[in-house]
Amino acid sequence: MTSAPTKPIDVPPFQLQTLIAQCNARCAQALGSEIYIGCSNGELIRFALQADDPNTLEAYSIISRQSVPGDKPVDEIVLLPSIFRALVFSDHQIHFYTLPALDVVPANIIKPIRHVVTFAVDQNHLRRPAPSPSIPLSSLEAVDFCVIKRSTIAMYSLRERLFYQKEMPLPTGAVLARRSGLYLCIADKTQYGIVDLASAELTPLMPLSQAFDAEPFTGPPGICVTGDNPTEFLILSWTGASTLGVFISGAGDPVRGTLEWPAHPRAVVLDYPYIAALLPNRTVEIHSIESQVIVQVLPAPKDDTDPRAALAAALSGYLVPSTQKSEKMRKVPVNLLRVS
Repeated sequence: MTSAPTKPIDVPPFQLQTLIAQCNARCAQALGSEIYIGCSNGELIRFALQADDPNTLEAYSIISRQSVPGDKPVDEIVLLPSIFRALVFSDHQIHFYTLPALDVVPANIIKPIRHVVTFAVDQNHLRRPAPSPSIPLSSLEAVDFCVIKRSTIAMYSLRERLFYQKEMPLPTGAVLARRSGLYLCIADKTQYGIVDLASAELTPLMPLSQAFDAEPFTGPPGICVTGDNPTEFLILSWTGASTLGVFISGAGDPVRGTLEWPAHPRAVVLDYPYIAALLPNRTVEIHSIESQVIVQVLPAPKDDTDPRAALAAALSGYLVPSTQKSEKMRKVPVNLLRVS
């Protein structure tokens, strides 16, 4: 289904609200009452939800700002609340920070990982909630992730320190990767594939573009994890007239139905049970993962003040100030009964 629903649901699952303006953002992540922004000038900006006046609506304000080494653009921020860490990807390096303060982990404890093309944290580990701050970091369960370099996959485990596990060859390389358990779904410049990390076997999947156009396909690959038990991924493939979203298992077999978009999405994310896709015309289409039909379309902005460059899924959720039903919270007089 590639058009707006004729009978949209009464309460749309998503709304758009401007939380932060005047920030040259390239990526963002959010957790609880905090939002972390990575900028094109290398700045990392931390926002927190605060209210200066108990009678006014809370708003996000800047708590701290700093720059990554070299002031290079920040390409990605990944939050690991279960171990109070954040991974910041910039200039082909992964830097390590603490949460929620966003302090740099000293290099004598964890050195940045260099020569990185892309990386993928196990989606199951990303969903782990934050433990009590009183629990020692050394007693927490480690977070596993893969680092894709020019022709290899390096596997790491992170807790209070970084542990190198092993490396396996990847001759074709990859520009995008998503991991769920022991399966890694990757995309190189032309093809999708599934890597079984236990056996180090690569299974080729479908091409990024199935069209026989004279001009080479330049759209970005799209992968997101849509299931962990059993493992399931969604991959995007351009047909020449539209883009198909195909659900595949960890073994590379098609499952569920398919999604379809009239143009190739700039980005696609999962907010279960919905798939959100940002299209080139800046509309956002919301599909149901269960029925594969469109349940909502967020229209494009009327001017260029809202570029809508990317989408980001906050897996652990975050707080959004809202005036909805605020009348329910207004003060009302209450008569008290005096008991003699």
